[in-house]
Amino acid sequence: MEKTSIGQNLTYYRKLRGQTQKKLADKTQITVRTIQRIEKGEVNPHLQTIKLLAAALEIEVNDLLPLENPKEETIKKKWLLLLHATPLLGLFFPLTNILVPLFIWIHKREDNVVYDRHGIKVLNFQITISLLAILSFIALFTIEKWGFLIFIALIPICVLIMLTNIVYVVKKHKCHYPFSIPFLKTKKPSKMFCFFLCIIAIAFQSSCTAQKEHAVERLDGTSITKDSLERKVIQLMNDANVTGMALSVFNQNKPAFSKTFGYKDFPRKLPLTDSTNIYGASFSKAVFGVLVMKVVEEGVIDLDTPLESYLPKKIYEYEPQTRWHDDFSDLRQDSLYHKITARMCLAHTTGFPNYRGYGADEKLKVRGIPGSKYGYSGEGFIYLQVVLEKLTGKGLDALAQEKLFNPLGIKNSAYEWKPHFENDFAHGHNANGEKFEKDKDNEPRGGGTLETTAADYTKFLTAVLNERIISKASYKELFSPQIRITAKAQFGEGVHQETDKYDEINLSYGLGWGYFETPYGIGVFKEGNGSGFQHHSLLFPDSGHGIMIMTNSVTGNGIFKELLEIALMDTFTPWEWEGYVPYQSKPNENTEN
Repeated sequence: MEKTSIGQNLTYYRKLRGQTQKKLADKTQITVRTIQRIEKGEVNPHLQTIKLLAAALEIEVNDLLPLENPKEETIKKKWLLLLHATPLLGLFFPLTNILVPLFIWIHKREDNVVYDRHGIKVLNFQITISLLAILSFIALFTIEKWGFLIFIALIPICVLIMLTNIVYVVKKHKCHYPFSIPFLKTKKPSKMFCFFLCIIAIAFQSSCTAQKEHAVERLDGTSITKDSLERKVIQLMNDANVTGMALSVFNQNKPAFSKTFGYKDFPRKLPLTDSTNIYGASFSKAVFGVLVMKVVEEGVIDLDTPLESYLPKKIYEYEPQTRWHDDFSDLRQDSLYHKITARMCLAHTTGFPNYRGYGADEKLKVRGIPGSKYGYSGEGFIYLQVVLEKLTGKGLDALAQEKLFNPLGIKNSAYEWKPHFENDFAHGHNANGEKFEKDKDNEPRGGGTLETTAADYTKFLTAVLNERIISKASYKELFSPQIRITAKAQFGEGVHQETDKYDEINLSYGLGWGYFETPYGIGVFKEGNGSGFQHHSLLFPDSGHGIMIMTNSVTGNGIFKELLEIALMDTFTPWEWEGYVPYQSKPNENTEN
């Protein structure tokens, strides 16, 4: 820009207003000599001087100071880059895509019309995109298939537009933002408008936080509102005739959704609550696995030392103290049991049957080389439990209360029936909603007598996700694959049929927990099934996601597959191997696991 441009404009507006140089000097307190030199182009006035002259002539500063070529001053290019580039912060910090360029624009808009025009375009685009983000979030839950595509497409499109404009500004000092709604005009906005814009931005951020609190995040980054999840659970329970259910879904290592549905006693229409006693079935094994790792840390036993070596006499020489489970007299003639270690017991590789009495001779014996093959076995857990009880001089429930339940504040769980459970307990139910009699005389067994509540077991799983009670190293051991699983099914005829169907997820067993691999990290699971109760739990320790499903109906596992997909977007669980046949199909025969 030529220096005489300011002088020519000043002369033009002074004469247009009918003012002499003397009169203008009196109004602005600028000397006549200075005004003369400006009009002759002998000086380049300070911005404050130009503002005084513009105010006296009742015109805008830009009327005196024509647009300069941004190429001439590096400082202008830097401010333009800040205006166009800082909105990228919004990818990491909500609303900074509006607030940061807003502050830059307010600070610089009067210095040069370029900043004003570029700032308006940036803000109009960012406000528009923020509104579109809200709409796309709503579409995610209201428009099937297309809603998800709209939601995931918005961010890359916006980033591409912003990056293109950054390059365009550097090369051409121009910008173009399509789809923008002209919230701001080129006319200078009032301070009140800027104030309200900040209020709207803060309110938007608060609303985003509230929306997040009312939604459950799934493995793939999508989410489902808690209301939608609740409605879907009710629909599935009605369709599959599931009597009662307790459901907890975990995000970031803590419960994001916990609720109970249906009845603890269907014929009497008594509601199930999170404090209702529920038979845990084989959820017992997951708890027992953590308990064993605790005593391993304390040096009571080692995972790989044969359990027989810890006792002063043979296990079959001990006088039974229970009705049946600590009677190992059948092992007197067994030549393999002495090889069994704690690791084998927890990984289901002892060679023992699930429970004695399942074989033709109804005797307890090792039916394969210990450590060589996976075979689900509650007897293995019993053997390990009995050895621990003899070593410590304490019963299973006393050990669990001391080392797990009391430190975690779990007050309504035990490996045996307690008198106070009488006040509020759930019955198991058959497919017709008829209740089974509650079994209350079980002796404590690490593989299957846990009595718990939805609140307590949720608390336990939360502790596992946060690596409480035992060390990080112990959890790593607990959740490491110990034995590869190649059987077609966990129970029934499929046990003896080999398959490669689960090779992709590396289906295996850890120590008391099942194991598989996904793009989102490992998944560790434990089921529970017996006496009309069917449960499933699944944790993803790497991402902090998880789910707990507890039902008191033999039809419960008919909705597990669909529920895992809806609540977690989990499509990796080997539901066929676990026998979770959807309720629309004929269910499998119940097998205690």
